[in-house]
Amino acid sequence: MLLPWLAGLGTGLIFLHCLQKLMFPYFWDDFWFLLKVISYGVQMQMYRLRGQLDTVLEKFLRHAKRQPHKPFIIHEGQIYTYQDVDKRSNQVAQVFLNHSSLKKGDVVALLLSNEPDFVHVWFGLAKLGCVVAFLNSNIRARSLLHCMLTCEPRVLVVGADLLGTIEEILASLPKDVSIWALKDSVPQGVISLKQKLSTASEEPVSRSHYAVSSLKSTCLYIFTSGTTGLPKAAVISQLQVLKGSAGLWAFGCTADDIVYITLPLYHSSAALLGIGGCVALGATCVIKKKFSASQFWNDCKKYNVTVFQYIGELCRYLCKQPKREGEKCHQVRLAVGNGLRSDVWTQFLDRYGDIKMCEFYGATEGNICFMNHTGKIGSVGRTNFFYKLFFNFDLIKYDFQKDTPMRNAQNWCSRVKKGEPGLLISCVNNKNPFFGYAGSYTHTKNKLLFDVFKKGDVYFNTGDLMVQDEENFLYFWDRIGDTFRWKGENVATTEVADIIGMLDFIQETNVYGVAVSGYEGKAGMASIILKPNKSLNLEKFYEQVVTSLPSYACPRFLRIQEKMETTETFKLQKFQLVEEGFNPLKISDPLYLMDNLKKSYVPLTQELYEQIISGEIKL
Repeated sequence: MLLPWLAGLGTGLIFLHCLQKLMFPYFWDDFWFLLKVISYGVQMQMYRLRGQLDTVLEKFLRHAKRQPHKPFIIHEGQIYTYQDVDKRSNQVAQVFLNHSSLKKGDVVALLLSNEPDFVHVWFGLAKLGCVVAFLNSNIRARSLLHCMLTCEPRVLVVGADLLGTIEEILASLPKDVSIWALKDSVPQGVISLKQKLSTASEEPVSRSHYAVSSLKSTCLYIFTSGTTGLPKAAVISQLQVLKGSAGLWAFGCTADDIVYITLPLYHSSAALLGIGGCVALGATCVIKKKFSASQFWNDCKKYNVTVFQYIGELCRYLCKQPKREGEKCHQVRLAVGNGLRSDVWTQFLDRYGDIKMCEFYGATEGNICFMNHTGKIGSVGRTNFFYKLFFNFDLIKYDFQKDTPMRNAQNWCSRVKKGEPGLLISCVNNKNPFFGYAGSYTHTKNKLLFDVFKKGDVYFNTGDLMVQDEENFLYFWDRIGDTFRWKGENVATTEVADIIGMLDFIQETNVYGVAVSGYEGKAGMASIILKPNKSLNLEKFYEQVVTSLPSYACPRFLRIQEKMETTETFKLQKFQLVEEGFNPLKISDPLYLMDNLKKSYVPLTQELYEQIISGEIKL
């Protein structure tokens, strides 16, 4: 009796296994990943119940005691152990404790490149309980001054290589902001942090300075373009830093990994996922000042890199490199990032070997994220019944002509069907709060949608269009509104338009992004109307944008129009312009191309257009 029963049981199990593979092929992938996420939440809750609010800084200090001699940062061949970084950040804390009036909760702005001192100063200020604001090292003049005024810092710390950038706005800064530079020789009015660090104590400061009473307390400001206007200071809580730091672990990284970070540390991806992720694991990171496609794989081999962070553009650059011998001879097993196109994804794997590409989706200030834990090419992640219990999100219909979510006769929003692009929105509640932006509440309110499906509900508007397929995989489709992405950065069209509008021959400007074959994101294009009796000065136009904007925000294309269409709410119409692109055969208006060699804009001929499309001309 037993043998037939066991045979029947075995047959039944095999049948169930086959049925599961057929009907629910991703069941176990989803189950184990969800279990991992839940275990992390339980761990955080256990700390809270014991009266211990565990932060990334606390994790770092534990590693500094447990593994003091383990490399934490490698930069240009120099190794900084966990103990080294702990002592150096102690010195930073001691300097500001003894030579400034900084106190817990004060804001300090950082304008530093990718270097170990970025982490030293960040952690040192965190040990004093300061809120640290990461400034984009590419911005300058008006935008930089705006960021400074927005986060209202008591102190600005600037790197030696960026001191010239600050000198441009020094006279316009509030008088109560003290400027500290990581340089021995500094101009009048600037304090040398480097000199003071040379004699500072390495003794730790009292834990009372950095102990937190709530994980929802603010610890960082990270600037993001949001959807409109100048950069905004996204409020980053201790809770968000903890969640961000869990990303590498969730994708399967361990303490034995060596993570290569070439992305800018002023962004959340490199700072929270990269540096924070290494701290959470007790792993090692290699920091590169700037990404270099030609040096990338040499660095990976030199430092025994096992994981690297990417944006889609980075992988595309690597695929464009000349082929070499032994391209698959490396130790890289994982790559974590976002914005990777399906075609580049496939090409990258074919060329560089069996690397698990861990694509994710998330906004700096957002309360929703997706992680592609299955490795499905092209997808940013997937959802299921259990995921929606923790993260309540929806994809809603969007009116591209009116540039606003669609609402029915009862003024409610409608969900899209599977396979249709929809605006990604995420419910704001106690479980998934939205902390907003520093400064005016208007910026925070503009990122929220109210009364979406019922009276009183509130949703975070990501500004991103997504598609959900029949298998519940999610795919990024496009960006809406007044922001587009180029060279891995968000470009705020209104900021660019404001800069162009300062020219005395410009009457009206409409800035938008256009798709370019072979490139990630969209290239900037400005459509302008000239003032009556004024002529177009292409050299002056070029000088205005390159001196006032980061290189990634400068419009690559220029279009001259006689009139501009507006929406029903009198907003400039972009949809048709985006659709028309920059093809001179389809557009009768004069078109121009940015030419850095001539330091001007030149007429965009059909020949130049074809050279851009073929990749002969690089943008």
